[in-house]
Amino acid sequence: MNLAEKVAGLPLSPGVYLMKDSLGHVIYVGKAKQLKKRVQSYFYNAKGHSPKVKQLVRNIRDLDYKLTDTEFEAFMLECQLIKEIKPMYNKKMKNPLAYSYIVIRTDTAYRQLTVTYDPAEYGDSLYFGPYTSRSTVERAVQGIKESQRILCSTPHAKNAFCLNHSLGICIGMCGGGEALERYEEIIHSVAGLLDGNDPRILDELQQRMNLAAENFEFETAAKYRDYCTAVRSLLQKERVIGFTEQNKNIVVLEPMQEQVFKLILIRGSEILDRARLDAGQMSSEQLCGIIQSAIKDSFSKPPHGEPGEISRHKLDEAQIIYSYLAGNSGSYSVISQEWLEAEDGAAVAEAVRELLKGYFEVAPS
Repeated sequence: MNLAEKVAGLPLSPGVYLMKDSLGHVIYVGKAKQLKKRVQSYFYNAKGHSPKVKQLVRNIRDLDYKLTDTEFEAFMLECQLIKEIKPMYNKKMKNPLAYSYIVIRTDTAYRQLTVTYDPAEYGDSLYFGPYTSRSTVERAVQGIKESQRILCSTPHAKNAFCLNHSLGICIGMCGGGEALERYEEIIHSVAGLLDGNDPRILDELQQRMNLAAENFEFETAAKYRDYCTAVRSLLQKERVIGFTEQNKNIVVLEPMQEQVFKLILIRGSEILDRARLDAGQMSSEQLCGIIQSAIKDSFSKPPHGEPGEISRHKLDEAQIIYSYLAGNSGSYSVISQEWLEAEDGAAVAEAVRELLKGYFEVAPS
């Protein structure tokens, strides 16, 4: 069967596709809610493709695919296969440098906001990240600096105003005095913003965007819209990192079709177990019992390895899980360690009943 026939014969189902070159090597792995439509998109309307995608398509000679029950599983399988196979074009389509960090430097005359690839470059300074998009980080930092007027052009000068001060985009911390005190307050707010505790700078960016739009200054409004989007992206990533570090036990019940569900058990960013459940073939009590038993078996096992640095793949997996849970396309419950250790199991049983309430009439215990 040639490539065109394989593409035409793909199912409209969730899954992962593996593109191969003339030597049979997997050169790209992707995921899809509907495999056929997604794979066909590579070979039609090619004018809209980026140069990297066009180059990929020129090298495709064959493909394989793996079906999954749900789109969520396709996302997770894609992550797993990219980690295992390391396809050439998956790497090409990402920044080769793993992460960017935002740093509030403390090794200078006054604290400075900058971007780095190395989380140890500036010693014991304050680091935020990792972030996977350098361009998003730089746009967010530019927006923060511009809106707060801390775009100093001579950050190492002492008691002398920089050129940007005369242009009105530096408050004059380079000259010392009261401006430096105000600058330190701004940097404190930046740290609060990146920690997710102080939204005032983001609110100000939003206000600037709205004001520009009201005054028909559409280019300025678009610029501040992009700044807002970039900052929100950073805050989202910080929430994902926090979510990953918490290493929560999560039970997901995802509908597939009427009366058929996928049970997925997750610890942190790792899927421990998954099973199809046909609720039409059992009572609600039996269903509750099966889920409780799966929870006990999976979450009682010790974690694999020691907790350590969050890798790119772990962060990617956590992003998928976090976004899925935030999107609420299924039902989920977080199972605390205390509930698992309780002898009566009552809290876990109650969590399972709550999980099923959206789909079935569940009798109280």
